Parts: sequence; C-alpha cells; structure tokens
Amino acid sequence: MTLDSTSPNLAPRPRVKGRNVIAVASGKGGVGKTWFSITLTHALARVGQRALLFDGDLGLANVDIQLGLMPKHDLASVVTGRLTLNQATLVYDEGGFDVIAGRSGSGSLANIPLSRLQILSDDLTLLANSYDRVVVDLGAGVEKTVRILAGNAGTVLVVATDEPTSLTDAYAFIKVTHTERPGTDIRVVVNMANSTREGERIYNTLLKACEGFLKFSPPLAGVVRRDLKVREAIRNQTPLLTRSPTSEAAADVEAIVTRLLKTP
Repeated sequence: MTLDSTSPNLAPRPRVKGRNVIAVASGKGGVGKTWFSITLTHALARVGQRALLFDGDLGLANVDIQLGLMPKHDLASVVTGRLTLNQATLVYDEGGFDVIAGRSGSGSLANIPLSRLQILSDDLTLLANSYDRVVVDLGAGVEKTVRILAGNAGTVLVVATDEPTSLTDAYAFIKVTHTERPGTDIRVVVNMANSTREGERIYNTLLKACEGFLKFSPPLAGVVRRDLKVREAIRNQTPLLTRSPTSEAAADVEAIVTRLLKTP
C-alpha cells in the first residue's frame, strides 16, 4: 500500500526517537551476546530491513573479528573527532547490512569520558533515522558506559544462559535499567538452551525474581537452542545465516526477529 503524502490523514507519522534501536545486553560475558547481535542484524536484513550493527562493547569489541573484517575506520576515529559515525560505517555486502566497528583493547574507547559517550549515543540515535533497525552490541555488565549506550534504545534484549551467574547478572541489569527508565521495553533472550522447553524454564526462573523483587515482568523475546553450527560459524568467521541458514539456532533467531517486527 502506498501512502499519499499529500493527504493529511495518510501522512506517515514521524519516527519516535530511538524507537528502532535494539540494544543487546547481558549481565556477564560469555553468553553469546555478540554472536546473537550479528545474527539478529543479519536476520533483519534478510527480511528486507535496512539494518546497522553498532559495536558498542567499548574496549573489548569483536564484531569485526567474528565477521572476518579488517575495517579501515572504526569508533576510535569517531571518538577522536576525525570521522563522523556515518563516515565510519562499513557496508558488509555478504550479510546485506552495515557495520560500525569498535576497536578491541583500545584504551581511548574503554576510558571515553561519559559526556563524550552521551554525545556518541545521541549521534547514533540520529543516524538511526537512516535505518529501519539499528542493533547495538553492548558490553557486559551494568557500568555507566553500558547504560548510556542503552539509554536511547527503544528495545533492550537481555541475553542469558542457564548459568547461575548469568541469571544473577541478567537480573542485576534488568533491575538497574528498569529502575532508571521504568518504561523501557526490556525482553529476555535465553541462549544456548538444550531445548525450547528448557529455555522457557530458565526464563521463568529469571521472571520470578523480577516479579518478586521488582514487580516487573519482562517478556520472553525467544529461546535460542544450543547448536554446534554456531561454534563452526564463529570459528570460520562467517555469519551463521550464511554458513548454516537452516540450522536450529538460525531458525530461533529468525523467529525472534518475526516477533520483534510485530511490535507496534
């Protein structure tokens, strides 16, 4: 259906600031957050979304490593003022989406002043107007730097596994985020579950804690089953949806995208 922009009743509504930004978080590292961010962005692109993947794991960035990229420009150039975010954007032709890479082990990013980080976050929100969806791969934990980058996101996906420390730290992230921004759309992704049913059980454990202590019920965005194809894809620095598009984990991420796109 084509909208007639000359009609006052059919004119497209302006996009709400940050509404199309999806922040991917985790309480702790090692839960597959970066892999999930990459696969989520790829899945969005495969259904026709103009998508951008932003590596916001400051100081420990590895999106470029998992994709086998050697970017000419990255966030360090943006932080120092040599480039704009738009100029640091790389077109990843194989996946059909754009990437803004970080720089692993860069002190200039890990120690960025909070005021500069807030400007960077606001600039990213402006850049998001050029895309259907922007996925931000956050660093692990609940540090202020992580919370600032998550601050303008319309949706926050918290990735957790069945490890007790993962659930505890995921709860901590949800608690801090919900307390600071009560209206935030926070959803849970259970990764590396042995089955969908087990993933739902893991989610219910986290849900009970949220309901009991926070009086808040973050919905389940989806369960991603444990899949050896994921490790193979990471080892070969190739997206799962390129190397093994029919794998169980690929299907699970695509199902999460379908649900996300149904959100009003």
